[in-house]
Amino acid sequence: MVGNSPIMKELFKTIHKVAVVDAPVFIQGESGTGKELTARAIHDESSRAGHPFNAVNCGALPTNLIQSELFGHEKGAFTGASQRKIGIIENTEGGTLFLDEIGDLPLELQVNLLRFLENHTIQRVGGLKEIEVDVRVLAATHVDLEKAVEKGSFREDLYHRLNVLQVRIPPLRMRGEDIEVLAHHFFHQFANEKSLQVTGFNKESLALMRLYEWPGNIRELINRVRRAMIMCDHHLIRPTDLGLERRHCASRHAESLEEARDIAERGVVLASLTRNSFNIQHAARELGISRVTLYRLMEKHKVNRASEAQGPKGKVEGGTPREAPNVLHLSSLKKGPS
Repeated sequence: MVGNSPIMKELFKTIHKVAVVDAPVFIQGESGTGKELTARAIHDESSRAGHPFNAVNCGALPTNLIQSELFGHEKGAFTGASQRKIGIIENTEGGTLFLDEIGDLPLELQVNLLRFLENHTIQRVGGLKEIEVDVRVLAATHVDLEKAVEKGSFREDLYHRLNVLQVRIPPLRMRGEDIEVLAHHFFHQFANEKSLQVTGFNKESLALMRLYEWPGNIRELINRVRRAMIMCDHHLIRPTDLGLERRHCASRHAESLEEARDIAERGVVLASLTRNSFNIQHAARELGISRVTLYRLMEKHKVNRASEAQGPKGKVEGGTPREAPNVLHLSSLKKGPS
């Protein structure tokens, strides 16, 4: 987990706090924000780190197989059960079980899961014996479980059992100052997939990435960066390589004409500042306004010169970007936030 924004620093602190206890954790976040990565981070920071971490996507398993996959089955329990099978929960003994998209779990299986959370025992399909299991459960979903409880599609008692501790993952659009850092991070991660001539991103690409809403969050950022690294025919990745054009980056939903103007104005100011490496005099000249007016616009739209201009230190335009020394990794907080 990489980030240097205040909202990510708070997330890292929350992860450390919930990792040291053994209660269930409910992780909320939009699709693509990294819920499984957060669950794995909680596991790695906990006393269970030396034991298994198993992740199950409840929405991806066929309904008729979920119970057998989770709880296991005995030989002859149903047609095709030619031998005993140990389920995922039993296989996670001593470790952490991450149940993703828990909102898609059928009601009849919610009862079994609730019993496991209350008694720490399971019963294999076709079996009569109660089996004690020491497993910590982390759950996540992108749907509103409170509304699901109101509709009757999710058990209220199970919701409260899972929702002892909460971790909320911020969407990428709320992490503007992390976007450039993440783009360079993934550039390094998939460097073996690019041609040797591709050395980084041009200034306009970085500016437009800041303006884009990223509905697919981190997953979308990874896909766009990887695709651009492979398809780029120049030294620096351009907006067209990323599939980002200005019309895509002006997609924020404004509720009034004044808000729409503010969104457009901020985008123009930020793009000009980025192209001019945050040189106020040059950006003001390009925009045809005075330096005083530009400072006023920056204050109005909360464009912070220091943090916005800093970006990843050591990055050379037109050269290979180096990872920023001011990037905050989750592991760096083991001894407290810096």
